[in-house]
Amino acid sequence: MIRERITAIKSVLKDAGIDFYIVPTSDYHNSEYVNDYFKQREFLSGFTGSNGTLVISRDEVGLWTDGRYFVQAERELTGSGIVLYRMNEEGVPTIEEYLEKNMKEQQILGFDGRVVDTCFGKNLEKCLADKKISFVYDKDLVDTVWTDRPKLPVSKLWVIPEEKNGQTVEEKLTLVRGAMKKAKAAHLFISKLDDIMWLYNVRANDVECNPVALSYTFISENEAVFFVQKDALTPEAEAYFEKYHITVKDYHEVAAFLADCSLDGSVWCDCDEVSYLMYKRLSERVEIIDRRNPTTLMKAVKNATELKNIREYYLKDSVALTKFLFWMKQNAGKVEMDEYSVAMKLDSMRAKVEGFLDLSFPTISAFKENAAMMHYSATEDNKAEIAADGLYLVDSGGQYIGATTDVTRTIALGQITDEMKKHFSKVVCGMLRLADAKFLYGCTGKSVDILAREPLWECYIDYKCGTGHGIGYILNVHEAPPNIRWRYNPGTKEDILEAGMIVSDEPGVYIEGSHGIRIENILEIVNEEKNGDGQFMGFRHLTYVPIDLDAIDTRYMEPRDVERLNAYHEEVYRRLEPYFEGEEKLLLRESTRQLEY
Repeated sequence: MIRERITAIKSVLKDAGIDFYIVPTSDYHNSEYVNDYFKQREFLSGFTGSNGTLVISRDEVGLWTDGRYFVQAERELTGSGIVLYRMNEEGVPTIEEYLEKNMKEQQILGFDGRVVDTCFGKNLEKCLADKKISFVYDKDLVDTVWTDRPKLPVSKLWVIPEEKNGQTVEEKLTLVRGAMKKAKAAHLFISKLDDIMWLYNVRANDVECNPVALSYTFISENEAVFFVQKDALTPEAEAYFEKYHITVKDYHEVAAFLADCSLDGSVWCDCDEVSYLMYKRLSERVEIIDRRNPTTLMKAVKNATELKNIREYYLKDSVALTKFLFWMKQNAGKVEMDEYSVAMKLDSMRAKVEGFLDLSFPTISAFKENAAMMHYSATEDNKAEIAADGLYLVDSGGQYIGATTDVTRTIALGQITDEMKKHFSKVVCGMLRLADAKFLYGCTGKSVDILAREPLWECYIDYKCGTGHGIGYILNVHEAPPNIRWRYNPGTKEDILEAGMIVSDEPGVYIEGSHGIRIENILEIVNEEKNGDGQFMGFRHLTYVPIDLDAIDTRYMEPRDVERLNAYHEEVYRRLEPYFEGEEKLLLRESTRQLEY
C-alpha cells in the first residue's frame, strides 16, 4: 500500500513539473502533535512517529527523524523502499544538505507553504540560492492522492473559569502590548495554538490530547482579532469575546485579512512558528520583526494561581498512578494482561480523578524490548502480552481543570537481569541528581543536563533525546521555551530557567531488542538563597510516585544517591499516605522503605 502511494505521489509531482517535494510533520501552526487531517507524511510513509520529514524525488524517497524514533522507524519503513536518515548521527546529511547535493540547477522544489515553518523555508532559500532553485509553495499535492482524507477538525471552544487563570485576558493583552511597544512593533501576528489559547483563556479539542482550537490572532494597539472556525463558537464564547472587546473572524479569512488589512508599522511574528506562506504574505507588505512570541515566555512562567492548582493536581495524579503500579506488581503473571489492556486500565483510573478532562498524550505502555522504542504505542491490534519476567515502562499523563501532567515509571515484573538493575539504578541516580541541583540564575537547561547524564555517561551509555521539556497549564504536554539537553545546535534559541517554570526530568536507557528504562518526574523551578554571589535556583518535585526498589541495586549507586532516594521516598510516603488505607497503605510503606548503602 505504501509503495502504491509513493508511486501515485511521484506521478503527481511529474505532472506538476516538480522535481523534489517536502512533506513535514506539521499542521498550519507548526504544532508538535497534529490532527489526523494533517498526517500526510504518515499517510505516504507508514511511519507513525510524531516527528519526521519526507523528501520525495523521482529517484528516492527519504525520511528524516530523530533519535527517539530510530528503532520504530526501522520497523515501520520495512519493505516501503523509503530510506531512513537518522538525524544528528555522524555522516547523516540534514535535509538542506541533502537537497543542496542532489538537486540540479534550476530544478523546482515544492511543498505546502502552510505546513512549513518560515525558518526552514528561509534556510532552504539560502542553501539552494546558488543553484537557482525555484520554489512552489502554494500546492498541497498530497491531497490529490489522499482520497479518503479526514475532514479539518473543529470542536467547541470553552472558557476557563476565572478563578483557575490568575490573569484575565485584559491583563494579558496589556502585558503583550507592553512587549510590543518595547520591541517597536505596531502589530503582532501569532499562529502558535497554545500561545493563543493561553492569551485568551480558552480551550478546545482540535488536536488529540492538546486542548487547542485551530486559530490565529492579530493584535494592534487598539484591536485584537481572533480567527477561529465559525462552528467552534458557542453563545458563551461569543459573549466572552464581546465582553473583552475581541473581534472574532472566520479562520479561513486570515490570509485575505493579512493581504488587505491596514498596516501602519512593522509586524512582529515568530518565524520559528509562523508558516512560510503566511510570512510571505506579510513580508511582501511590511517589515517583519522576527522574535519569539511574547506570549511564549509569559505562558511558561506560571503565576501563583496556576502553581497552586498544578501542585494540587500533580498529587492527585500521583495517587492514581501509584495505585495502578501496585495493581501491576500484584497481578502480573497471575491474570491475563497486555500492553493495551493495562494502558486502558490506567486511563480509566486517571479518568476518575476529580477535574479530569482528557489524557495529555496517548499512554505509552511498553513491555520488555518494546520499551526500547521511546515513543512506542501499543494498540488493540498490535500489543505484547505481559508476564512476570521483565521490565514494564508506562509514560502517561492527564489534562485536568488545573494542570497538565506527565510522568513515567519503569517497574520490574518478576526477576530481571543484573544489567537491567545496573541501568535502572543509574537512571534513578541521574533523575535525582538533577532534581537536587542548585544553580545560579542565568543558567539554561544546557548548564544542568550533565547532572542527569553523568551516571550513564560514566558507563558510556546515552539516551538520544533531551532530558527535560517544559509543560503547559491545561495545554500542551511539551511547552517551549524551557528545555534540558546537552547538544549545541547553532541558531537555536536558548532560554534562562526561570522560577515558576515547570520542566520534566527524564533520563533513560534504551537497549534495542532487550529493554527500555525511563524514570520521569516533573519539577517546579524555584528561587533558593540569594546572596553576594547571586540568586541561587533549584527544583521542587511535583511528582510523588514510588520508584521501584525491586529494580534497584545499591552497588551501582553512591551513598549520596541512596540518601536522595530515601529522602524522596520519605516525602512520597508523607504526601500519599492520607489517600491510602488497608493493604494499599502497607504496600505504600513497603515501596518507600529506606535502603541501606
